[in-house]
Amino acid sequence: MAGISDLRAFVGEWTVEVRFPEGHPANVDGPTPEARSVFEWTLGGAYLTQRSEIDHPDAPNSMSVYSATSDAFIQHYFDSRGVTRVYAMTFTGGVWTLLREAADFSPLNFRQRYVGTFSDDGNRIDGAWEMAKPGADYALDFHMNYIRAR
Repeated sequence: MAGISDLRAFVGEWTVEVRFPEGHPANVDGPTPEARSVFEWTLGGAYLTQRSEIDHPDAPNSMSVYSATSDAFIQHYFDSRGVTRVYAMTFTGGVWTLLREAADFSPLNFRQRYVGTFSDDGNRIDGAWEMAKPGADYALDFHMNYIRAR
């Protein structure tokens, strides 16, 4: 049974590494965009929030609220473009998965999946976002790694 306290490994401030593959529309020459993310409890620990900021014109700042159901988690996602989405989430054995395969507040023009794995010491999450257009398999969209800052 999933409980919101099971997400305590996320709490803190993280530096975020974003790497776009060659040919990606957001790929730019030069250094990797700087990004940070802060996870913290809200409403007396009933929810976990995440605020993310990235210094890249093609990448939005975002806020997410995580909630627990009886057997899983849900990420409620909002960003500076006005996009609102809902992702099914699991967190088992140090593997964090976000999945969006159904229309919600936004049309489903493509499916999305993020899979990130916590390091043994819990101070790093190595992962990637993948995207699948209708009738196609998932393919790499971009890498997103988290490194605990505090």
